[in-house]
Amino acid sequence: LHVRSRRQRQMCIRDSNYVDHPDYWTNPPKNKQETLDYALDLPADFEPGEDYGYSNTNYMLISDLIDKVLGYPHQQYIKEEILIPLGLKNTFGSLSEVNIDDVMSGYYVGFEEDLKTENTGLMLATAADVGKFLRALNDGSVFNEGEQEIYSSIYVYEHTGLLVGYQSIAKYHKDIDNVVIQFNNTTNFDGYDWNLAEIVYNRIVKIVRRKKNCLLYTSPSPRDRQKS
Repeated sequence: LHVRSRRQRQMCIRDSNYVDHPDYWTNPPKNKQETLDYALDLPADFEPGEDYGYSNTNYMLISDLIDKVLGYPHQQYIKEEILIPLGLKNTFGSLSEVNIDDVMSGYYVGFEEDLKTENTGLMLATAADVGKFLRALNDGSVFNEGEQEIYSSIYVYEHTGLLVGYQSIAKYHKDIDNVVIQFNNTTNFDGYDWNLAEIVYNRIVKIVRRKKNCLLYTSPSPRDRQKS
């Protein structure tokens, strides 16, 4: 596991992001392979182990690696091992599995087209399903025997994600035993929309925490007041 994680980390820090390609906005990719071609046509930002930079491209490469190791699509493995056992009926392996009318539109600042039809091979899920999955990670119900201790020594079970047209924040707050999920469907990569999303998210958590604390307080019953 440690070897695999280290190798995945190297993959996640080497390649350029596909949106950096000069043709990405004028000729958007129509599928996963075209998306990867844009990224693989660019030079690496730095050598493995020299620096760190998040890149969505590398998760696409990792999904291909998993397919080769398994010998069958990783979507099938995820469905059988995670989605079905957890009852996640609104999580899908690709855009081809859903009715496009049910998919939230996605927009990038300065780009007028709706980006929801862009099929880059990524998974789709409702906020409710993301919440169930995140809770299962934190309470350990998603793991087989012995796995939780291993993974918990490496990962923090939360998610922040940014794609062209979509961004999300998903965290479990142990002090109030609540999962708070926020999806946004307008993005840019200069940081403004992300910073705004974080401000809104933190305010939502504050509201939930306040209401949770109010529910924890119970006034004494009339009978208790008479006894005092």
